[in-house]
Amino acid sequence: MAALAALVVLACFALAYRLYARFLGERVFEDGDVIVTPAHALADGHDFVATPMHLLQGHHFTSIAGAAPIIGPCVAAYWGWAPALVWVVVGTIFMGAAHDFGALVVSARERGRSVADIAGSVIGPRARLLFLCFVIIIVWLVLAVFAMAIAGLFVSQPASVIPINIEIVVAALVGWWIYRRRGGALWPSLLALAVLYGAVFVGVKVPVDFVALGVERTTAVKGWMLFLFAYSALASLLPVWLLLQPRDLINSHQLAVGLLLLFVGLFVSHPSFDAPALRTTGDGAPPIFPVLFVTIACGAISGFHGLVSSGTTSKQLDRLRDARPIGYGSMLGEGTLALLATLAAVAGIGLVGSCTLPGQGAVADLSWGVYYESWGHASVNNASAFVLGGGAFLEAIGFPTDVARTLMAVLVISFAATTLDTATRIQRFIFAELGSALSFRPFENAYVGTALAVLPAMALAFAETTDPATGQSRAVGWVLWPIFGASNQLLAALTLMVIALYVHRRGRPAWPLLVPMLLVIVIATLALVGDIATFFAQGNALLAGIASGLLVLLAGMLFEGLGAARRPTSSDPA
Repeated sequence: MAALAALVVLACFALAYRLYARFLGERVFEDGDVIVTPAHALADGHDFVATPMHLLQGHHFTSIAGAAPIIGPCVAAYWGWAPALVWVVVGTIFMGAAHDFGALVVSARERGRSVADIAGSVIGPRARLLFLCFVIIIVWLVLAVFAMAIAGLFVSQPASVIPINIEIVVAALVGWWIYRRRGGALWPSLLALAVLYGAVFVGVKVPVDFVALGVERTTAVKGWMLFLFAYSALASLLPVWLLLQPRDLINSHQLAVGLLLLFVGLFVSHPSFDAPALRTTGDGAPPIFPVLFVTIACGAISGFHGLVSSGTTSKQLDRLRDARPIGYGSMLGEGTLALLATLAAVAGIGLVGSCTLPGQGAVADLSWGVYYESWGHASVNNASAFVLGGGAFLEAIGFPTDVARTLMAVLVISFAATTLDTATRIQRFIFAELGSALSFRPFENAYVGTALAVLPAMALAFAETTDPATGQSRAVGWVLWPIFGASNQLLAALTLMVIALYVHRRGRPAWPLLVPMLLVIVIATLALVGDIATFFAQGNALLAGIASGLLVLLAGMLFEGLGAARRPTSSDPA
């Protein structure tokens, strides 16, 4: 049953690329136009670097395919398998992929500017400032949540530490080989992938486990968070060709191999759904509508993807026609990752035997009913369902249990780390644009921008508050996860609004963007209002204030956008 569902979803994705992506490219975005892309017009060898399509697709794919399309479906599996799979398919094809594709094309036409900055040209200067502020808050949340997720996996899966860090060193060597020695990219990247997999076996034999050495778990997690923030700051300042591009190329190979192995394991094990199609009752869980639809954000539609498209990818785009496979195609790849995360949580979990869960301790015989016994367990354990359920798929084709789970953990951490330093670089660009908008030159300094990106995110990761869902003390960043889901999709809605106004002024149909924009606004606004009500009921004024501030920024942007829509259009906003 689970294998059949996978085939149906993959068939839908293939048809979508063949038909709907072509419609969007030819009729809406005009991706066949020949233009001088920012990578050529503004080439600087640091951020603006013309990149072959397959290399850039590797960067874009792995930057958007972070931990969120894994964590979100694993949490949303609490409500059963049907709602999660339907939302992944519909959201990916008609919302997320169109959003990512459009943001990349528009930014490439506008000298690599972010969508937030383009809002100033399409809507007005106030909209530009509101959008930039909204983005800054969202990226701080992304940085905090991803740093905590990776640090937690480093502690729970200590065998993953060595391969992840070896990959960073090897990626830098590959970048040096490609751009300084003018060597080929394919074989060095495949060799680097082989080194990474070899390091997995080394990590299994020699795990870097500080808890086993007597360090308290909380202290170990915080230590890894410090390391990750320092790494992301350094990586965001390096030229894109030295670390970001080659590491993402290696990760794209890793993801392709990982997805292939998972599908083979799925078809060999041929599991039945261990979860019901729909769960209508639960222990203290929020309502399925709208919470499920913002929990699976990056696996369906994510505003962060628009930041990647217009933040780093557009600055490396060699030709405009490359935008379709990179923008639309990569989102289908992310949908595929979300599909496997869902199946691991609702089917693979039933194949797992004994294990240890962060929120429940040792479990003798794991099942969906045990893992998702309560909403608190589902939200605390999050990505563990993918590591355990996906590992069970690999065990079905002969992988030892410890190696299978380490491979899954390395997969999650690799892409989360990719998103972490990409987000830091994007935040640096956003502060530079904000500095330009305010005529405040210090914000345009790369080091100042990086510090402003990292330090507030660290505060969100290290500070603690009461979690309204469990009544226990947790890091502010984790408590903000529901806000992240809703606000991330509100960011996507705002991005769709800017793109819709842009293509409308070019005389192209805007309805493929306006329809998902309206749907996402309704879903995400209801979710954010629910979060605000919950925080106020819990007496958490800080979190209620943050969520309310985001809602005010949204209202301001929508008001500005409505005014722009009423103004006479020109033939080309550029």
